[in-house]
Order: sequence, then structure tokens, then C-alpha cells
Amino acid sequence: MTKLSLKNAGIVCSGIFLMAMLIAGSPPPSVKIALLKYSGGGDWYANPTSLPNLIRYCNDELNMNIHPDYAMIDPASSELFNYPFVHMTGHGNVVFSPAEVNNLRKYLMAGGFLHIDDNYGLDTYIRREMKKVFPDKDFVELGFDHPIYHQVYEFRKGLPKIHEHDNKPPQGFGIIHEGRLLCFYTYETDLGDGWEDAAVHHNSPETRLKALKMGANIVSYAFNRGI
Repeated sequence: MTKLSLKNAGIVCSGIFLMAMLIAGSPPPSVKIALLKYSGGGDWYANPTSLPNLIRYCNDELNMNIHPDYAMIDPASSELFNYPFVHMTGHGNVVFSPAEVNNLRKYLMAGGFLHIDDNYGLDTYIRREMKKVFPDKDFVELGFDHPIYHQVYEFRKGLPKIHEHDNKPPQGFGIIHEGRLLCFYTYETDLGDGWEDAAVHHNSPETRLKALKMGANIVSYAFNRGI
């Protein structure tokens, strides 16, 4: 396992422990999640209403106590270790600097969780950059029996299809270390679009609900795994 400071490791572990207490019914303090603010020209800020809606859904339907205001975090920042769940999205280029690569690797190996949602056009770039983070690992497609599809809501056929782009099925990929899912990459689904306000993409209530339920599964999985 990659070495890192006990302070950083403790921050991540304490955040995950607090959320485990929350789901168990105890009243821990509110915990924030974060949006990754990356470089390279891609629109990391896409879907501005998606995380607030997902947080609201998790709090209302799963009795979580996630802070309603998410953080925007640089991959190289030491503050990254304050957030047990980090979301990333966009349509275009991504470039991680050596310092960002090193920090992301430490964060994920210490117990942090990264959810990447391809908003269409991200795939080529994120595969290249995550290979820098884990040169010895590849994204592997998760089977439909993986716990992330069955945390709270049942998705027996894997990810729901929210938006159509290339007539491809939605796929969920992971980077796994010693049996632990460090990063979950959702491709050809556009979950984040489904989390947005109804007026943004005019998705049906049924489609938005599927997206929110799958998002809630991802958040729940990130907070529960390894506990």
C-alpha cells in the first residue's frame, strides 16, 4: 500500500467512520462530499444542480446527513483527504500534474472514493490520466452482481440508461486494489444529467428517479465499503 501521513489517512478513515455511524442510525456531524476541479480544459463544473439534488435525495430518502453544500477540490490539495466521496464529471480534456497524480493515488489508497461520470467525451482522457495514477491497474467492468448495484436499490441489469449518445449500453468500470473498489467510472449513462433539475434536460420523472437511486447506491457503497 502506498505510504502517506497518518494525519491524512486518519482524516479519510474518520470521514468514512462518521458516515457508517450515520447509516447505522447514530447522529454524527454533517459530512461534506466534493467535486473534483481538474485542469486540461474540460468542463469539470458541468451539471451544477446535480450534486445538490443527489445530496438532497440521499438525506431525504436514506436518512443521511450530508452537508447540502458540496466542496470544489483541486486534486493536489491536502484538503482532498477531508472528503470520503469525490465526484468527477465533464465532456472534454483532463490533465493531472505529477503532484495531482501522487495526491490522488494517496487519497484513494488511504480509503477515499472517486466516482467519475462521463458526461460524454471524457472517456479517452480519463482513461489516460487514471493510468498515470495507477500504472499497474486498468479499469475493469463490474458484473451486475457487484454490491454497488444492490446497496439500497436493486439494479439487476447494472447502470440505468439516462441519455442516449452512441447507441451503446451503459457500463460501470472500476479500479480495484486488493478486492477494494477505489474508483467507480460510469460510462454511456449520464447519471449526472439525470440528477440535474428537471427543467435542465427535461428527463421524465421516472428517468430522474432511476438516476438518483443509482447515485444513492454509489454514495451508500462509498460510505459502507470496508466497514
